[in-house]
Amino acid sequence: MIFKLEGQHVICPGVLGAPRVGFTRGGLISHMPKKLKRYYGRGDLHFLTFSCYGRLPLLGTSRSRTVFVKALEKIRERYKFLVVGYVVMPDHVHLLISEPPASTPSVVLKVLKQRVSRDLRRRAGTGQSRLFLEKDTDLPRFWQPRFYDFNVYSAKKRREKLEYMHANPVKRGLVEDPRDWLWSSCLFYLHGERGAVTIDPVD
Repeated sequence: MIFKLEGQHVICPGVLGAPRVGFTRGGLISHMPKKLKRYYGRGDLHFLTFSCYGRLPLLGTSRSRTVFVKALEKIRERYKFLVVGYVVMPDHVHLLISEPPASTPSVVLKVLKQRVSRDLRRRAGTGQSRLFLEKDTDLPRFWQPRFYDFNVYSAKKRREKLEYMHANPVKRGLVEDPRDWLWSSCLFYLHGERGAVTIDPVD
């Protein structure tokens, strides 16, 4: 059975089909395409992209990114989906995952976002904005409410998405070598190193 969920999505600039995000005096404007469909039940992998609120670097510290990957591993164990690849950037995240046996990527992502927000607030012991930003900012939430979901149905597309994710920190000028960015699946594919998240390569 194929499920179709309609709604708006937010993805980061640089991904094919990404909507534009801009700012006005009134705040953030996200120019998102409407009525995009999510297809579940086909056995495809899903390339998910989701952003911090207002594209702020709320995952800009090593501590916050480590909290995220630990939460991802716990949610992976709970929902029993495969993580084929991932990268955690300062202001957004990419995941390449399978569909969980008894749920959907939408549910997984909702639970993951809630878990990360809760864990980071608990560690901060104060308002979440003070932990991640240089000064206090009144943030209504940690994450953008929407996300982008691309069905990955071929080995070629899978390689394409993995290469894109692993190159992302280099393109953003965070590191010179993708192996130096610890919050991705790159080291697993290059050296077989097991990190905080269990990687399940698929043929």
